[in-house]
Amino acid sequence: MTVPPEPTPTLKQLLAFYLEAGVDCALSDEPVNRLEETDAVPSPAPRPMVQPDPPRPMPAVPRSEITVAPEAAIASAREAARTAPTLELLRSLLENFDGCALKHTATKLVFADGNPEARVMFVGEAPGRDEDIEGLPFVGRSGKLLDRMIAAIGLDRGKAYIANVIPWRPPGNRTPTPQETQICLPFIRRQIELVNPDVLVTLGNPSTQALLGTREGIMRTRGRWFDYDTGTRSIRAIATFHPAYLLRSPSYKRMSWQDLRAIAKALQQAAAS
Repeated sequence: MTVPPEPTPTLKQLLAFYLEAGVDCALSDEPVNRLEETDAVPSPAPRPMVQPDPPRPMPAVPRSEITVAPEAAIASAREAARTAPTLELLRSLLENFDGCALKHTATKLVFADGNPEARVMFVGEAPGRDEDIEGLPFVGRSGKLLDRMIAAIGLDRGKAYIANVIPWRPPGNRTPTPQETQICLPFIRRQIELVNPDVLVTLGNPSTQALLGTREGIMRTRGRWFDYDTGTRSIRAIATFHPAYLLRSPSYKRMSWQDLRAIAKALQQAAAS
C-alpha cells in the first residue's frame, strides 16, 4: 500500500515552527546552503620569506568583551548587589554589570514591572522574546495569563511586583546554565529584600529551586509554604506553576487556582496583623 506523501508546510507554518524553536533572527541577508559542494580552492603559490615586523602593543580589549571567570563574576555580583541601597541603584548596577554573558546577547535588561511597594511579589525564571523586546517581564502569552490569574484574587500590576531570577533573555529561550543562575542570584535576592513583600510567589520549578533552596519538583513544592529569609526578615513564600506551563497543560489550572486562593488568604492575614 502506497503511503501518501506528507503535505508540504506553508511559509506561515514554517515561520511559526522556527519561532517556536527560538529562531527569531537572521544572521545574513542571503541564505547559505552548508551542504552544497564547493570547488576545491587551489593552494596559493609560496610567498618569499620576509623579515617579520617588530611586535606591536596589544590593543585594549573593550570591557564588554572581557571574559570573567564564573567564581569572580559571582563574587562581583554579590558585592555589587549588597551595596545597592535602592531599587533604582540596583537596576543601574545591573545595567553596568559585565559578569554575565547573557547581557551581551540580549536586547534589553528586563528588571521588573509593577508596584515596588506591593505586598506580593512574583518571580519567574527568565525573560522570553516579547519581554526582551519590551524590557518588561511577563508581557507575552504567559504574561497575559498571569494578569488574569492575579486579577482572579483582586490584584493587578499596580498592586503586585513582578521580576525574574535572570534579568536577560537567554539566546533562543534556552534554559539558563547553573553558572548564569548563580551569577544573577545575588541581584534578585537583593531585589526581594528591597521590595520586602509580605508574600513571595515563585513561578515554576527553576525559580522555586533557586530561591527556596529545594531540589524537589514543582509538583511536590507547589501549594506549600516556605520561610524565605532576607537576612533581616522572614517572608512567607509559596510556589506555584509558571503561566507558560499552564498554557501547555491547562488541566493544572485548578491546582493553580488553589494556590492563588492561599495567596489571597495569606495577604488578608498579613493585613489584619
